[in-house]
Amino acid sequence: MTSIIVRRSRLNGTVRCPSSKSYSHRAIAIASLADQRSTITHALIARDTLATLAGCGALGADIKYGATKMQIKGSDCFNPPENVINAENSGTTIRILTAMSGLVTTGYTVLTGDESLRSRPMQPLLDALRQLGVEAYSTKENGTPPIIVKGGGIKGGTTVVDGGISSQFVSGLLIASIYADSEIVIKVRGRLVSKPYVRSTLATMKHFGVSIDHSPDMLEYYIKNARYRGTRFDVPSDFSTAALVLAAGALAGEKLRVNGLNFEMPQGDSHIIDILKIMGCRIKVDEEKGEVVITGADRLEGGNFNLADTPDLLPVVSILALKATNPVTITGVAHARVKETDRVSNIAAELIKFGAHINEFRDGLKITAPLVIKNASLEAHNDHRLFMAFTIASMMTEKSIVAGAQSVDVSYPNFISDMKNIGARISPAPDRE
Repeated sequence: MTSIIVRRSRLNGTVRCPSSKSYSHRAIAIASLADQRSTITHALIARDTLATLAGCGALGADIKYGATKMQIKGSDCFNPPENVINAENSGTTIRILTAMSGLVTTGYTVLTGDESLRSRPMQPLLDALRQLGVEAYSTKENGTPPIIVKGGGIKGGTTVVDGGISSQFVSGLLIASIYADSEIVIKVRGRLVSKPYVRSTLATMKHFGVSIDHSPDMLEYYIKNARYRGTRFDVPSDFSTAALVLAAGALAGEKLRVNGLNFEMPQGDSHIIDILKIMGCRIKVDEEKGEVVITGADRLEGGNFNLADTPDLLPVVSILALKATNPVTITGVAHARVKETDRVSNIAAELIKFGAHINEFRDGLKITAPLVIKNASLEAHNDHRLFMAFTIASMMTEKSIVAGAQSVDVSYPNFISDMKNIGARISPAPDRE
């Protein structure tokens, strides 16, 4: 099924939030660098995390996994992989594993991905690795995958990395650099976007026994030689996905409960709760129970939202704007143009089909809701978050079509079934001739 028909829906019930994709990636990678065996429970099993599992296995980690538990025994140095590492659609995978490939003892590691990933920027990470004594380059010489990394270890020293494109560059360097030949200082040039994801990296490293000193503004990191300790890690639920489900409750819900949430581990996208309150949603949060209850609203309030630290909330806030009485302005998301797709431009193009008035600028959008949301035929551009967002928005129309259903296996394989279980009227679209 690549396209679906979505009809006006009223949602009511409970959705258990899936596990965090971000923490799953980090736990798998770090466990693959620990000499002792680690147990990871409730990791997300989806296309992106399967790419990380396969990549870490190719580097030499011993990995066994089932539906709810993984056993991983890693190493601090690797033999060259037998084959090319395919990161599929996952930017997190290719960026963390590129840094880890610097720990390969000899030979070369080649990393690539699907068509979308092969257009995503890698040059800041390649430049930072070179400053640490690792030869790494783009085969196309344009800073995009495929990437070749020469083995021989990470030497150490001071490196400067651009912080304005992706925090994944910093996360990859942090994870691998504890095994460098000497101590490392990482300096971030410019503003660090998506800072909460670096906090997630540091929190996961600490759970595996390694603490990193850093400046208060998180623009400098001081990495001493250390070793990861094999341990048990329970992956928390995913606020990036919960944000989409909560948006469904705000736009098309009667009363929707999202449970299984974890408020203890740092996740920037938990900021969606504050945004929903600002926009006038009736929402009740019980951190102890790990649940949020949201009641649908006839209209929402507009506002100005800077999402520099939480770019995955761009699709969520964009569809919430379709029900706002006043314009919604989103800023700080220039780096969302180099995600799975150019999310800024693609969201603008698709929301216009609903009748919204859109002003697009370099780092964001101004969205003015239509008086009546039109039926639309929407293209998700093979982007999982856009597909889920457009599907939710379509629940406010009489009948809309959304293409790109195959993309959800990247992060939330059960999205359609979970939505149908709470009342979403979704059916397969006929095959196009």
